[in-house]
Amino acid sequence: MMVMRAYMGLTCKGGCYNQVIEKLTEMNIPIGDIFLLYGPVDVLVRFDGFSSVDEFVKKWFNPVRMIGAEEKLISKTTTYIVVIEGPTFMEQPFAFMFLNVEPRDAETAQHALINLPQVISADFVFGPCDLIVPVRAKNNVDLEGVVRTIHSSVSGIEEAQTTIVAMIQI
Repeated sequence: MMVMRAYMGLTCKGGCYNQVIEKLTEMNIPIGDIFLLYGPVDVLVRFDGFSSVDEFVKKWFNPVRMIGAEEKLISKTTTYIVVIEGPTFMEQPFAFMFLNVEPRDAETAQHALINLPQVISADFVFGPCDLIVPVRAKNNVDLEGVVRTIHSSVSGIEEAQTTIVAMIQI
C-alpha cells in the first residue's frame, strides 16, 4: 500500500488563526504538522499516512475546509498533493519556500535542494507551486543567505515565495 502526503494552506479571517489552529489540534493533527506562517497563507498543515486522494478528501480536506464554517474562520484553502516526497522531517523550519521551476528541471531541482544543508526537505507537488521546501536559518539575515544559496545552486527556478514560520502559542 502506498502512503501519501499532502499540504493545505489556510487563509484565516483576520485575527482568527489561533482558533483555527486549536480546531486543527482537536482533529488530532499533531502540532508539529501545523505551521503558522507570515505570508499570504496563514497556516500550512502537513498530512501524512493516507493511501488515496479519496481518503485524504474524506478524512482531512472536507473536515478542515469546514472548520468554523459558521463564523467563516477560513476564507481560502489551497491544497498541494505530494507527487514525489522529499525526506520526512520533524525539525521546525525557520521558513518555507514555495518554488516554481521549469518543467524539465523539476526532479533535478528537487535533488539539488535536498543536497543543500540549509534545506530540510523538498516535496514535489501538484498545486499552485512545484516544490514546497522547508529551510533552516538562524535569523532573517541568515535566511537571506539561504535564499541566495538556493537561487544560485538550483537551476530552473522561475518563481520563489518565502514565508517565515512563527511560533504557535495555544
